[in-house]
Amino acid sequence: MEKNTNYKTRLKSITTFVLDVDGVLTNGKLILEGSGEITRTISTRDGYIIRQAIKKGYNVSIITLGSSKMLEKMMNYLGVSDIFSSVENKLEILNSYCSSKNISLENILYMGDDMADIDCIKSVSIGTCPKDAVKEIREVADYISHVNGGDGCVRDVMEQVLKINNDWSQ
Repeated sequence: MEKNTNYKTRLKSITTFVLDVDGVLTNGKLILEGSGEITRTISTRDGYIIRQAIKKGYNVSIITLGSSKMLEKMMNYLGVSDIFSSVENKLEILNSYCSSKNISLENILYMGDDMADIDCIKSVSIGTCPKDAVKEIREVADYISHVNGGDGCVRDVMEQVLKINNDWSQ
């Protein structure tokens, strides 16, 4: 499917969601605890839609520059098992993930918010970002959510895919 078509026409082909964490699942702010642990908040609406997508047979993967045992626990709790942390070259990991799972880039919706995500956003069928993503990302994204990172932007894009594929139960 050609990238120059309206992103909505490509929603039906999405089988896999690949997400960044900081600035997408979180608001990009970190709380530094006295213990040295870093704390983040994640929208329960994003958590809900991730679980629903996995139950409906969609793949969900995390590719992040950061690293956190608590994040991994949370994602595992939601059903996400493909978590790539401390990643410097996200496109390399995305291509490796696709190869290992036999997934085409044409079946991927990627959501990122900053420069480390730009190559992935350009490479997949639908590159998306939160409303408050950096300018360069907003300029190349196929869809910019009306919601900021950490406030349900993941819910926004995933719900669109589930609805168009009749996988959304009300």
